[in-house]
Amino acid sequence: MSEELIIKEIDDNKEEYIEFLRGLIKAKSYNPPGDEKNVALKIKDYLNGERIKCEILPFGDNRANLLAFLNDNFNYKNLLYNGHMDVVPPGNEEEWKNPPLSATIKRNKLIFGRGTTDMKGPLAAMIIALKILKKLDLNLSGNLILNAVADEETGGKFGTKWSLDNKLNEIKCNFSVIGEPSGLNPLPKAIILGEKGHLQIRIITNGISCHSSTPFIGENAIYMMSNIIQNLDNLEKYIPKVKPPLSLEELKKLISESFPSEEIFERIYSEQPLLQNVVKSLTQFTKSLNMINGGIKENVVPDRCEAIIDFRLLPDQTTEDVIDALKKVIKDLGYQIRDEPLGKPEDVFVYLDIFNQNEASYWKDWESSADLKMFHNIVEKIYKKKPFNFLFPACADAHYLRNKGYCPATILFGPGSAATAHAINEYIEIQDFINAIKVYTLFAYNFLKESND
Repeated sequence: MSEELIIKEIDDNKEEYIEFLRGLIKAKSYNPPGDEKNVALKIKDYLNGERIKCEILPFGDNRANLLAFLNDNFNYKNLLYNGHMDVVPPGNEEEWKNPPLSATIKRNKLIFGRGTTDMKGPLAAMIIALKILKKLDLNLSGNLILNAVADEETGGKFGTKWSLDNKLNEIKCNFSVIGEPSGLNPLPKAIILGEKGHLQIRIITNGISCHSSTPFIGENAIYMMSNIIQNLDNLEKYIPKVKPPLSLEELKKLISESFPSEEIFERIYSEQPLLQNVVKSLTQFTKSLNMINGGIKENVVPDRCEAIIDFRLLPDQTTEDVIDALKKVIKDLGYQIRDEPLGKPEDVFVYLDIFNQNEASYWKDWESSADLKMFHNIVEKIYKKKPFNFLFPACADAHYLRNKGYCPATILFGPGSAATAHAINEYIEIQDFINAIKVYTLFAYNFLKESND
């Protein structure tokens, strides 16, 4: 009976929920600089109507995290819903069909705007789930904790990590959901059990400039960089070999379980190069040289060159492993590595600037979890398609929850297609958003009512 009451409450108030989401989208929170407090204030105002305890935790210039609770009792089961308020900048706004903060609705089906998918849509659905449970007063002895965070798009140090270190560390959490978009069209919804680590390194080669008519007098920093780039594959010799959490065949099997038969899946898989490459990326360490810059004039031998390499790590590979391996490759080429980026005009050296690093993480015990099975069944009931368990090729805040043992039972699930995140003309399907509200609310209800048993 309570489940029917929840579904009816959601169906009767769709327009309110859509307008709340549009308000979050319109609240500017590009990171950089952040401005997440703009969103936090709207969340608090929305939850105040149901007398939900909500605390804004400000920091910096117009930045904040937020915590809200279903009740004041943390002695039974605690469920954590985590979502980030910051979004990436829109890029060239002239390329958008509608202004990126307009939250434009089209065909009564789609909402367009920066952050609709990543991740104000999922975050709004979590906030609404909390409000519904409070409003319906279903006598749940467990507690639902909402953590709306800053800084996810730039590493999460001031968001999820800060919240854990300063506010959540004394609350035992039994299960957590991070609302990252988990649609992988044309596949059904995915439930994400782990994600790769992320390391970005700026390599600076420092050479000696001179007139290009006598290039042998100097040391060309671009040639130095080229030498390093051509030897990047030697990293594999020095990085510890680890098994991926799931093999290629195991990943394919997980996806195939959402299809009528394995034969149908294999046919579709063979026709989808994008899907093949996503699956492949989840089984190996990857690197990508994404930016390079060097030279000051067409007739000057350059004394400086910069390149940025993006590494994606498997669980059990550390950022220290990759940094140490890169240093060995550079030293093998005869270059000195220094701890400072500047030197004398005659100095030849390499400097490494590590400016973004996040660990990989994986929920190792997911197969025996009755809670995950329950979540799976609710998703299938609401979306009318069987979801599949999977891994994430990008990174997320989940490693803060899993790796230190705070809440290993952490999943990623949310409305929206991962392919639209960070894209021009980002959008979310309204029905997907409404479905997510139902999933989050029904799961929280069923998870927390078990505290009475």
